[in-house]
Amino acid sequence: MKTATHSLDSKFAGLTLLLAPVLLLISTFFWEGKEYGVTGGTILVIALVFWIPALCVLYYLLRDKMPYVSRIGIVVSIYSCVGGINFGFVGVYSSIFSISHQTYLEGFSHYPVASNLLLFWPGPLFVINLFFLAISLIRTRTIPIWTGIVLCVGILTFPISRILRIELLAHFSDILMAIPLLYLGWAFSKTSIFNPPKSNLSPSV
Repeated sequence: MKTATHSLDSKFAGLTLLLAPVLLLISTFFWEGKEYGVTGGTILVIALVFWIPALCVLYYLLRDKMPYVSRIGIVVSIYSCVGGINFGFVGVYSSIFSISHQTYLEGFSHYPVASNLLLFWPGPLFVINLFFLAISLIRTRTIPIWTGIVLCVGILTFPISRILRIELLAHFSDILMAIPLLYLGWAFSKTSIFNPPKSNLSPSV
């Protein structure tokens, strides 16, 4: 029974690692100028719903080698993804109600604490958290080194593409982030990562 449960858990983990980057990649194709728009914002929200368990899975892999980092990282991941989801909703509602970028920024300025907690701080935290996670996975040799390196490069280009709203750079960043996560998602779906041999936590290279 436990074997079947672990197999199902591993397949679910693999599925989240597949869907999270793919949906994020798709969302950037629906940007409307420099805004997420209704479709792009909607896909972004759904993507980040899958990013939450995907990041939790990756932090789970550090539970033995970096136990405190693993626990704290899960909380940070949830918080930063919720902030990203809020940005998706901003894109949807601003398009539906024809609210300009400048108008909603001025509105947010009247509520700086709430705006920073819900939007502007979680955004950079998502990038910092993901970069730190990738470095930790590389250092502990929990994942193949090439996947961690490619993921780091994608992460570093991610904030630039979002701040400047450069679509080509956004696609490049999303693809770089997707490649290693798709590989890990496929590998984990074939491996019982929730009951691994103590000598090896990573998928076969």
